[in-house]
Formats: sequence, structure tokens, C-alpha cells
Amino acid sequence: MRSRSVLSAGQFSKEQLEKLLETSARIEAHLQNHRQLPLLEEYVLATLFFEPSTRTRLSFESAMHRLAGRIISTVGVQFSSLAKGESLYDTLKMIEAYADICAIRHPVEGASAIAARNISIPVINAGDGAGEHPTQALLDLYTIRKHHSLAEKPVTVAFVGDIRYGRTIHSLLQMLANFPVEMIFISPVEIGLPDKYRDFLKNKKIKIVETEDIAALREAQVAYVTRIQEERFPDPREFEKFKDSYIIDREMVGKCRPDLIVMHPLPRLSEISLDVDDLPNAVYFEQAENGLYTRMSLLLDLLDVPFVG
Repeated sequence: MRSRSVLSAGQFSKEQLEKLLETSARIEAHLQNHRQLPLLEEYVLATLFFEPSTRTRLSFESAMHRLAGRIISTVGVQFSSLAKGESLYDTLKMIEAYADICAIRHPVEGASAIAARNISIPVINAGDGAGEHPTQALLDLYTIRKHHSLAEKPVTVAFVGDIRYGRTIHSLLQMLANFPVEMIFISPVEIGLPDKYRDFLKNKKIKIVETEDIAALREAQVAYVTRIQEERFPDPREFEKFKDSYIIDREMVGKCRPDLIVMHPLPRLSEISLDVDDLPNAVYFEQAENGLYTRMSLLLDLLDVPFVG
């Protein structure tokens, strides 16, 4: 991993991913019988969230608590000295003195990479604009592997919704490219797959299909549904045009493969109906829970603390 920081999903090898996923599984098993895994008692995590977050921030903080570590945090630009005009660089240099590792979410793509270049502690990209969200991809990969082996026979993953701005999709497709998969991208053409990711998948020899037709979901074993992200659109009228492009409901799931799992990085708006929630196919709340185990695994790895338990 570059500089012991996590900036992009593309930096992981298959071997590194398998190691992290295996440790995550062992941590999950441990936590079924214990409340804590006290391995980071001497460490401090700084969570710097300059963009709204619920699951990512709370799961990072819960992960550190479960590992018996400590947390310092700032949430929102308005509650930090950035609101007074302090540069991000100065803020980060102070965090370097206060913490052993930091997770940063920022609305500007590449902010975490700037942080990693300028401070000596590990930096975790917890989401940077429309760029990437590698730790979300890790928990997504863990969720998929729990339901489909990702071992030999290719798994068909359908991404539905905002492919252009969906940073969770950008990260997950890079991790999935290490495994036997086929991908379907279902979206309006205007918010379809960016060229750089199409080229990436082509170079990896991953079979892909791009379509606007939601009926393509019937071929998939994984439906990765995303909201249309209003905050990423430069023109609000463009968002209004696409906001209800696809809605996954109970009837639609019933027309798909019985082994289909329905995932969502959350928060959801109208793109998955509530009548899907009690179907065995719906795994998005389990998916969010898996963020605890994978982020615990990642913190241990970046701080070079072996799993014992």
C-alpha cells in the first residue's frame, strides 16, 4: 500500500484484499462472543469529516472503540478552523501531532492524496468528492464474498443508478477486477461509466455491458444500487431529469435470479422501495454492519498490529 495510506481502491493487490477479508471474517467471528478486541489501546484515530457522513464516520469510530483505541474528531468545515480561513495543510499538520492515523472525507477530489503527501501518519480516504471511497469498496467486496464465493465461476455484478458520479462504484469496480466477475452498468447515458474506468476494465479484460434498460438486472447475481447524487451535479436541472430513473421494488426483484443480492451504499432515497427490505435478497443493512469488521481489519493493517483473538 502506498505510504501505508489508503487513497484508492486500485492500489490493492488480490493478495492484500484476501488478507484483509480473511482478517475481517475472523474479527466478525470474534465479536459474536466478545464486545471488544483490545489491540489499539495506545493509538489515536483522527476522523476529519468535512462532508456529511453517517455510516462511514460512525463505523470508523466504532471500529476504533472496539479495538480499545481513542478518537479525536471534527465534523463539518463550520466546526473547524477551516471556517476561519486556515488551510487544509495547516489543519493536517496539527492532526499529525495529535494522532497516529487519520480518516478524511472531503468534497474535493484528491484531498486525501494531498494529505498523504504532506503528513507522516497513515491517511485513509473516507470519500473525496466524486473520486473514490476505497473503504466502502472493501466492505462491499466483503459482503459480496459472503454471499457469492468470487473464487472460480464469474459473478455478474450490476451497477444501477449514478455511474458517473458514484465514487463507491468507481472504487468497487477496481477491487472486483481482481476476481472472476462480469459487470453490467445500468444508467442513463449522460451519467454513465467514465472513460477512464471503461478503459481500466478493458485493460483488465473484464466483460462489461452498458445499457439504460433495467431489465438487464435479471442477469445479475449482485444488484449494486446507488442514489442519483444531487450534490455532485453542477446544474440542479440535470439532477431533476435523472433523480427517479430507476426504482427497484419487490415485483422487480421477483423477476430476477433467486440468488440475487440487493446492495446499496446508503443513504437511499426512492431508488429501493421499502417493500424490498424484508426480502432475503436485501443485504444493504448487513452491508453497512460489515463496515465495522473491514475497517477494524484495515486499522490493524495500517498500524502494523497483528490480529490476536
